[in-house]
Amino acid sequence: MINFLRKMPKCRINYRYLQSQFSLLKMEEVAQDFRLQTITFDKVMKKQLFVLACVFILSASAFAQKKFSVYAIGFYNQENLFDCVHDEGKNDYDFTPNGSYHWNEMKYSHKLRNMSTVLAEMGTDVLPNVGCAVIGLAEVENDHVMHDLISQPALAARGYKYVHIEGPDHRGIDCALIYNPKLFTVRDSKLVPYVYDLPQDSTRATRGFLTVSGTLAGEHVTVIVCHLPSRGAGSYYRELGGKQIKVLKDSLLRQDPKVKVLVMGDMNDDPTNKSIHECLSAKAEINEVGADDMYNPWYNLLVKEGTGTLQYQGKWNLFDQIIMTPNLLNKDGKKDFSQLKFWKNQIFRRDYLFQETGKYKGNTKRTTAGGVWLDGYSDHLPVVTYFVKQQQ
Repeated sequence: MINFLRKMPKCRINYRYLQSQFSLLKMEEVAQDFRLQTITFDKVMKKQLFVLACVFILSASAFAQKKFSVYAIGFYNQENLFDCVHDEGKNDYDFTPNGSYHWNEMKYSHKLRNMSTVLAEMGTDVLPNVGCAVIGLAEVENDHVMHDLISQPALAARGYKYVHIEGPDHRGIDCALIYNPKLFTVRDSKLVPYVYDLPQDSTRATRGFLTVSGTLAGEHVTVIVCHLPSRGAGSYYRELGGKQIKVLKDSLLRQDPKVKVLVMGDMNDDPTNKSIHECLSAKAEINEVGADDMYNPWYNLLVKEGTGTLQYQGKWNLFDQIIMTPNLLNKDGKKDFSQLKFWKNQIFRRDYLFQETGKYKGNTKRTTAGGVWLDGYSDHLPVVTYFVKQQQ
C-alpha cells in the first residue's frame, strides 16, 4: 500500500496532518469520555439532590400536617349586673326603680347588651367567630339575670349556657360561669362556702367558690370562680380566702391527680400580694412552679409592664386573674402540646371600654360614676388565657 502511494506523483501524504488529526481524535475521545463521566456525575448528584428534596418535603409535610386546637378561657367582673326587682333577704335596693341608681328596665336592658357584647368578643383576637370556651363571672345577681344575659343575641348565636348557684352574699352578688357546650361539657358543679374563722365574724356570709368540673379538649378540667372580700374588709380576709382556695385545689387533685385546675376571679388583690403569691402559692415564673404550687401569668404583666385590669387613683391594679396548676405548663422551654397546655394570656382591651373624655379620661367606662349613668360596662377589664392541644 505504501509502495502504491509512493508511485502516485501528485499525491502527497501529510504525516503531520494525520498526526494532528489523530491527536484531535484522541482528545475528542477523552473529552467525550469526560462528558460522559460528567453527565453520569450530574445524574448521580441530581438523583441524590432529588432524594434529599423528597426527604425535606416529606419532613415539612409531616410537620405541616400537625394540627393544633386553641381554647380560650376568660374572666370578667360584670360590676353590678342586677335586674330591677328586689330579691327577698338581699340588700339590692339601690338597683330598683326607687333606689339610688334609679335602676329601670331601660338601664337593665342596656347593661345586658353591653356586657354580652364584650363577652362575645373575648378571645376573638385569636379565635374569630369562636371566642371563649369558658368565661367566669363575678357580680351577677341571680339566675334570672344569667338567663337574660345568655339570651342576648351576641351570646345566643354561639349557644352559650351557664352555671349559677345562689350564694349567701348580703348584697346579693354571686359568681357564675358561662360556657360553649360545643367546647366544654359540664360534669358537676358546687358552691364551696367561704368560711370565716374569727368569733366576731360568726354571723357574716360572703361569696363562696363556684367550682365547675367538666371536659375540655377531651381532658378533665375544673374551674374555681372566686370573688374574694373587698379591700375594705382588710387583707386578713383575702389571705384566708387564698388559703381556702389552695385547700380546695389540693382536694381536687387528690380526687383526680390528672385534673387540670384553673382558679379565676376578682381577687381584690394583686398577684404580688400575700393572699395570692404566698397563701395560694401562685408563682411568677413557670420554672419556679413546684408540684404543690400554681402559676400566675399575670404577675409579670403588673410588675414588669405596669399594666392592670382596673385603676384606683391613677394607678393600675391587676385584681382579675386566671391561675393554673403545673400540669397545664410546658417547663424548661418544652413545646409539647400532646396534652392541653398553657400558651399565652391577655388583658382584653377595646377602645369603647374606656372613658374618652372628661375628668376620668383613660379610665374604664363604668355603668355609673358619681351618681351619673354612663351606659358603660364595668370598672374592671376582662382577662383571657389561651391553651393549645395537638389534634390526634
